[in-house]
Amino acid sequence: MRQRAGLDSALTVLAPVVWGSTYLVTTQFLPPDRPLLAAAVRALPGGLILTLAGRRLPQGHWWWRILVLGALNIGVFFYLLFVAAYHLPGGVAALVGSIQPVFVLLLSALLLREVVQGRQVGACVLGTAGVGMLVLGPEAGLDAIGVAAGLGGAACMASGIVLTKRWGRPPGVGLLTFTGWQLAVGGLLIAPVALAAEGLPERLTWSNVAGFGYLSLIGALLAYAVWFRGIERLPALTVSLLGFASPLAATVLGFLFLQQGLTPVQGAGAIAVIGAVLLAQRSSARKPLEPDPPMETAGTGTETPTAAGPAHPAPPSPQAGNRSAARSSRPIAESRQTTEREQS
Repeated sequence: MRQRAGLDSALTVLAPVVWGSTYLVTTQFLPPDRPLLAAAVRALPGGLILTLAGRRLPQGHWWWRILVLGALNIGVFFYLLFVAAYHLPGGVAALVGSIQPVFVLLLSALLLREVVQGRQVGACVLGTAGVGMLVLGPEAGLDAIGVAAGLGGAACMASGIVLTKRWGRPPGVGLLTFTGWQLAVGGLLIAPVALAAEGLPERLTWSNVAGFGYLSLIGALLAYAVWFRGIERLPALTVSLLGFASPLAATVLGFLFLQQGLTPVQGAGAIAVIGAVLLAQRSSARKPLEPDPPMETAGTGTETPTAAGPAHPAPPSPQAGNRSAARSSRPIAESRQTTEREQS
């Protein structure tokens, strides 16, 4: 059980690691001053591809649920994230966003009826302190709009994680299709705002096309599929704390490719972040993991029924016993009559 949780965490953490490369890709490959356009291109193409490939649309109450999840996990979250980035230094924005696990902890207690543990609180505090050491610099400053947007974005993502955990997936809908619905909804929410506020760039280079392709296919389509899989299999707080790997990856990539310095304080912050993730992993490993969802039948929207265990035979009724006894005694009586005739 603990090994399985470790493998699920190792796979899930790939999503925030990929998201940590967004800053590098944006600054080196994308057109300048188009953050909302980048967010729309990141979400919408991959969402439409997955939705068309799945050849299914939400039904019934899942329409409004997908609208809510798509807005919380993608659309509104991206918008608030960029507002915070414009009004705050990058380090402060990341530090404000790192309060997300606290929101997840509270919402999990309210909506998922999970008991708050001391280890979990300690992991939240340790992780937030680690992010602060990783990203804060001397230029740190506060702005009321930026702080409000950062807190709003953290609350959006936390709500999306907990509601995704609570609602699960519609029966018979694959993970990629479920991911595609949310990306498509989020992209459709962002696209009009991006076109109105920023417009389209006058020209695109091949580097721009490569950057947009990476954000759409790797940064959204693949990363969010892995992320939502992790939400299904791991406790909500564990998934949220794995998000601390994003600023850690951004710091390491900046050091490797952008010649950005790495101070001892940042090194201590990286150790604190890793410690927070491991602490949350230990607390989640003690909980029984949820069973895997039923497998889907290929090409249909039905679920494969689980194999039934050996059935217990029902006790025979008295009538059945009398009929059986009568049938078993009949050959004996006939044999006795045959023997008497032979002797006579």
